Amino acid sequence: MFTTQTDKALTCVDCRQPFTFTATEQQFKIYADRQFSEPRRCPSCRAIRKASRGAAGDGAGYASRGYERGAREMFSATCSQCGREAQVPFRPSGLKPVYCSDCFTPQRRSY
Repeated sequence: MFTTQTDKALTCVDCRQPFTFTATEQQFKIYADRQFSEPRRCPSCRAIRKASRGAAGDGAGYASRGYERGAREMFSATCSQCGREAQVPFRPSGLKPVYCSDCFTPQRRSY
């Protein structure tokens, strides 16, 4: 069913200023189909919030969002291909081959 969207006047929860959620934005983003709620912040406050939490591509990942990851436990294993010692981020079970970083890269490309 096709419904005609109309502009909506909304108030930003951060700056309390009114902003317009245009019919075009509603149609383009298809909020209802994706089960998104209406925006709560004006475009300016959304941009500020996005920048403050570390926009995608900044390389900071979880740390920029307050999620500190502890040191990853590494395990020693013998590379199944070249026989060198390798450090891997999982406990090898012996059921599957384990590769050092040099041998893993070509193996990964074959998947």
